[in-house]
Amino acid sequence: MQIFDLKKHHGTMRQKTLDEIQATLSRLDHLPMETKIECLNEIRLLISEHSPFKAEPIDRIQWISADDVIANDYNPNSVAPPEMELLRHSILMDGYTQPIVAYLDNGKFTVVDGFHRSRVGKECEDVSERVRGYLPITSINTEREGVSDRMAATIRHNRARGKHQVDSMSEIVVDLRKRNWSAKKIGKELGMDEDEVLRLTQISGLTEMFSDKEFSEAWEAQIYDEPEEIE
Repeated sequence: MQIFDLKKHHGTMRQKTLDEIQATLSRLDHLPMETKIECLNEIRLLISEHSPFKAEPIDRIQWISADDVIANDYNPNSVAPPEMELLRHSILMDGYTQPIVAYLDNGKFTVVDGFHRSRVGKECEDVSERVRGYLPITSINTEREGVSDRMAATIRHNRARGKHQVDSMSEIVVDLRKRNWSAKKIGKELGMDEDEVLRLTQISGLTEMFSDKEFSEAWEAQIYDEPEEIE
């Protein structure tokens, strides 16, 4: 009686699967470039559905026409011309090693993180020509596509790299507050302590928005008796 070799069986299945996929993918070589890219994007999404990492956006990278990728209107990050040139050179020499994070809305992908990477792909002819007018996009998880969640995601990406502008950050904090986010939630989602949240609101001159009890407890004033006058 032969002992079933499970490892060998799995190896055979693996090779058969790869051979079948290779035969299927070879048909793409006969398609027009635009159709080929669209088909590959769909294949990547299908692969992700069977991936143990399908919950991770990085597992679903697609190449999207640069014309369909637009900037958001709240990014608090800016890059000086020398750094932009370095980014262009980096992408030109090393290729796109990081995708642009975006969300799909009405057929357009709005950037959450990677605005300057998208600018390089759009505005630098040498890079744009190499990537055929497309940009590498990964979409944020659908449960994080609300405006407030997207703004928070942008700040988290920027702060994780140590890049953010205080004035714009202040505007976003106030905007989140107007959307009924508590000071505690803002601090948690943006990686700030309560002191920093308050300082950012002071910049905007709207500290009264944070006079709720939950936040003001951390700023309870202490009253001392006046010292006796020394003769």
